[in-house]
Amino acid sequence: MSDRSSIEWTEATWNPTTGCDRVSAGCDNCYALVLARRLKAMGAAKYQADGDPRTSGPGFGLTVHRDALEVPRRWRSSRMVFVNSMSDLFHAKVPLSFVRDVFAVIAETPQHTYQMLTKRSVRLRRVAERLDWPANLWMGVSVEDAGHLGRVNDLREVPAAVRFLSLEPLLGPLPGLELDGIGWVIAGGESGPGHRPMDPRWVLEIRDACAAADVPFFFKQWGGRNPKAGGRDLQGRTWDDMPERHRTAVG
Repeated sequence: MSDRSSIEWTEATWNPTTGCDRVSAGCDNCYALVLARRLKAMGAAKYQADGDPRTSGPGFGLTVHRDALEVPRRWRSSRMVFVNSMSDLFHAKVPLSFVRDVFAVIAETPQHTYQMLTKRSVRLRRVAERLDWPANLWMGVSVEDAGHLGRVNDLREVPAAVRFLSLEPLLGPLPGLELDGIGWVIAGGESGPGHRPMDPRWVLEIRDACAAADVPFFFKQWGGRNPKAGGRDLQGRTWDDMPERHRTAVG
């Protein structure tokens, strides 16, 4: 796959691991699981390991790719990089030593700004103090409904340069969302066959909470049969606010 990304809030993707397992309702229509099945059928080498059919699927078994660690070093121009668009670095099957190796690559390529997401916030919190946190790494958690707001509390204990939330796919309202210690919020609806609708009121409440807390707000999509189906307009405009990216002179 190309490292360039169509995801609106990033520029490139880097997958030092691939594969995952469902852990909550936000995983039910996982785009990465569907894509992994296709890539396996196409013969893509990184997607030949099958996961547990109860929680994963064909081509989506958790796999560590040590050779992928060199990829960001080969990029000539600086990029905003989404780490593990096809996996979760804090999956229990990823050795902590490999997580450290990924962090080391991030630290050694300060020309790039890296964005990382996890739903496994408990492991993230537990190992955070055993990691060296680079200044060019943004760390986030995915939260799909009020039942998983505890992930935000775990994230607050992580010493990342920017802590952010991906409220996507947003499956319900998030009353009482607290943004203390949070530097960025992304919200968006679900896409694909069987997508679950998103109530505009849920999004507006999040946007208003961001405005009140002076937190950058990024509205990714309404969702629908495909990611572009519903567009990105929210009350007459697009919302593309982001934190300032890490800048380091190289050379």
